[in-house]
Amino acid sequence: MKSFIISVFRVLKKIVSTFLNSYDKSITYLVFYINNIQFTSFTTKGIPYVRITKGAKCLIGNDFKINNTIRSNPIGRNQKCILSVSNKGTLIIGNNVGMSCSSIVCMNEITIGNNVMFGGGCCIYDSDFHPIDPAKRTSLQNEFTNHNSVLIGDNVFIGAHSTILKGVSIGENSVIGACSVVTKSIPSNEIWAGNPAKYIKSI
Repeated sequence: MKSFIISVFRVLKKIVSTFLNSYDKSITYLVFYINNIQFTSFTTKGIPYVRITKGAKCLIGNDFKINNTIRSNPIGRNQKCILSVSNKGTLIIGNNVGMSCSSIVCMNEITIGNNVMFGGGCCIYDSDFHPIDPAKRTSLQNEFTNHNSVLIGDNVFIGAHSTILKGVSIGENSVIGACSVVTKSIPSNEIWAGNPAKYIKSI
């Protein structure tokens, strides 16, 4: 009897999972289309939050993989993936890129190469968002906010809960340790980690 119940549960679970995956992909396709994202192929679990303002651009390559739910990546600190491009910014995501519960907020230019993996809860920002000067910040004069492009090379792996800040380039094949804050550019074929991220060793 127990084995029968387990078998039925597994069948029902597969049916529900198939339905949810189809639903998630259909809604995400619509979200991408409405936001004028140029994309080819993607897989998704859950539905990302997407905001591409007028004059901004987002281009996504082949085989883009996004996890937006606890069921798709139960790593903790879960949220939907966020793709936000504003201020006439440009976000370019290469082929075979995977991300889970991560945020990309672009106001200038963010370019992500091919075969890049983001661990759960990563953030990439190309802006300070608010001025350093307290007088400008308290008066909400955000037009003085600094923006600087971000470039992530091919085959980079960024560990969970890491943050990449404006003006940073990460060379191909490099690895960023979990929970790192990357404030300056990193050469190819190196491992960096910490807050702020520092050189650990070469690959």
